[in-house]
Amino acid sequence: MKPVIALVGRPNVGKSTLFNRITKTRDAIVADFAGLTRDRHYGNARLGSREFIVIDTGGFEPDASSGIFYEMARQTQQAVAESDAVIFVVDAREGLSAQDHDIAKYLRRLGKSCLLVANKAEGMQSGPQLSEFYELGLGEVLPVSAAHGQGIRSMLETALDPLFAGHDDEETDAAEEGVISLAVAGRPNVGKSTLINTWLGEERLVAFDMPGTTRDAIRVPFEKGGQRFELIDTAGLRRKGKVFEAIEKFSVVKTLQAIESAHVVLLLLDATQGITDQDAHIAGYILESGRAVVLAVNKWDAVDAYQREMLQRSIETRLSFLKFARLHLISAKKRQGLGPLWQSLQSAHKAAMCKMSTPVLTRLLQEAIQFQSPKRAGMFRPKPRYAHQGGMNPPVIVIHGNSLEHVTDSYKRFLEGRFRKAFDLEGTPLRIEMKTSHNPYAD
Repeated sequence: MKPVIALVGRPNVGKSTLFNRITKTRDAIVADFAGLTRDRHYGNARLGSREFIVIDTGGFEPDASSGIFYEMARQTQQAVAESDAVIFVVDAREGLSAQDHDIAKYLRRLGKSCLLVANKAEGMQSGPQLSEFYELGLGEVLPVSAAHGQGIRSMLETALDPLFAGHDDEETDAAEEGVISLAVAGRPNVGKSTLINTWLGEERLVAFDMPGTTRDAIRVPFEKGGQRFELIDTAGLRRKGKVFEAIEKFSVVKTLQAIESAHVVLLLLDATQGITDQDAHIAGYILESGRAVVLAVNKWDAVDAYQREMLQRSIETRLSFLKFARLHLISAKKRQGLGPLWQSLQSAHKAAMCKMSTPVLTRLLQEAIQFQSPKRAGMFRPKPRYAHQGGMNPPVIVIHGNSLEHVTDSYKRFLEGRFRKAFDLEGTPLRIEMKTSHNPYAD
């Protein structure tokens, strides 16, 4: 499971610049004035083979009692609570402030792993200019420059080393056990806990007719037909603006982590509520993470014929990017439609872990080219030569040839359809990568 690091500090110390530098994106808006970031912002990052989640927060004023600064403080407190480690960012140019002392006092009280980082320290060393920050009582001060990229790698290594201690061994052990991890995701109150209780045949999880009953990602071992599973009941993902309660501080990040670590995700929809923007958002995150997915519409027995027809149309339009996923109409409370649903979950896992031989992939590629060749782009016509498998969960097919950078997205979708049909890859995303061979006479 990916560890989480939160960036915390007073306004205008460069947290968003540091966030963009760590995630190698421009997702966080950056400008030279205080208070620009207000909501907390999540991003995926990687250092070598180690992947983790970064949270950018607004300027932190722990003692704020009202107004926008109070709401920003609550957002930051939630980010700190759901993180595994905190990077406390201070301004090396402006020096120590009373607000830095307040933040340090708050972080010391929590007792969470904390790294003190002095930003805007280009040209400085850990000497007299940074010595005043030792007053904060948070240990060593690391000088970095987010704008220039100085000291970022050593800072991340210092923060991540304790979080990844023994992590690789745990993952290897879990893989050897042959346990299939199944996450049940969806909006609050769609019936996730009720469904898992029905599978287990006992009231293992609290199920109540109130959104937000489940606060954390709950893992339950389960065995069916000789195959061991780990069922993960996730907290419902609300829209950002709806996540305010301090007790919900773990919900969002724990759900995202559960999706990332699962082999298969069951996206549960509510027939009585229809398909919302939040359903599409969760579906998009599942697709982005590359997990195998099955769709299930719960509470199907509680709607009439007209609502059922409108719901199916809504699924076809708003979740059209998940056409490869099987759809099931169920009632967790009345145990309707659960048998076929379980078969689809196992089929989706089988498709995600499918092994495809190079000769078969290359033959399918050549047959597809004979049926329809790629479009010419100016002077060049893409010439795919051969294909091989580049990974599993999700399956990745790597195609080699000449001028493949000119292959259109529509032709990639055409190839994807041929590969899916040949290997019965239903329920899993399929990624196709194009690698152009180097021309030895190009120079």
